[in-house]
Amino acid sequence: MARELPVVSNNQKIRQPKPEWLRIRLGDPTNQNRVLELIEGLNLHTVCQEARCPNIFECWSDRTATFMLGGDICTRHCGFCAVGKGKPGELDREEPRHVAEAVAHLNLAHAVITSVNRDDLPDGGAAHWAETIREVRAMNPSCKVEVLIPDFNGDEDALNTVLDAQPDVLNHNTETIARLYRRVRPDAVYEQSLTLLQRAAARRDREARGMLTKSGIMVGLGETFSEVVDLMKDLRAVSCDIMTIGQYLQPHARRLPVERYVTPAEFAEWREIGMSLGFHHVESSPLTRSSYHAREQAADKLVTDQTS
Repeated sequence: MARELPVVSNNQKIRQPKPEWLRIRLGDPTNQNRVLELIEGLNLHTVCQEARCPNIFECWSDRTATFMLGGDICTRHCGFCAVGKGKPGELDREEPRHVAEAVAHLNLAHAVITSVNRDDLPDGGAAHWAETIREVRAMNPSCKVEVLIPDFNGDEDALNTVLDAQPDVLNHNTETIARLYRRVRPDAVYEQSLTLLQRAAARRDREARGMLTKSGIMVGLGETFSEVVDLMKDLRAVSCDIMTIGQYLQPHARRLPVERYVTPAEFAEWREIGMSLGFHHVESSPLTRSSYHAREQAADKLVTDQTS
């Protein structure tokens, strides 16, 4: 039985030094600069930049990026996120085409697209999402499309608008365990996120399509080992296929502090438990993020479904 991990009080805000295993690889600046020039030239945003992802050097060296729809201002107030908060501007109607063009320029086999929350829009931006998926697929017919969507405030019609465009992977992050939602995701509801994933999987099964469902969390925010296992069980109960688990890193002083750094051995143990629960894939390591190694996570299952 896995041991319980100590929970650090939220009042203890001593910044801990990063451990050895959180060192990052800088990679080749040539490809990084090409990706940056492309993103800026098409007036696009990436979650790589906005969320200050520690893997940006590795991924951009490999000429991959996660595109972020809807601008760079979010209507939510999550305690962990570096993305700007406030009132967003108008949607860029050229954005779906520009994302498709960027996918083509980067010659991606697997494109990952996310967005800020747009609670100011009646459909939460769902129609914009669907148009982007269709544009990417029209211009890049062999490219797999993975979407990391918001909860659309539980609006099933908005979810179905995205599903109508037939993404290959439907990702929605639960982000943390249920007990920590009020502090980590004050504008979200744990059960609502599970319902979204359940609805997506149920429609996938009804229509016998090959879409995978996926979710991810951060650790180091005060959860216990067994609470993460309980969350894994909740995700499997709603037929979630892929799970990602990574270390939370405080993006700046005004965000939630890191309560502790989880060891690589513990990440490995969660992966073993997750695979025993029936996940198709569990990506679990200190530097894991939602789109880290996304193509490898889904590739064999998507190929199998297409050939079966």
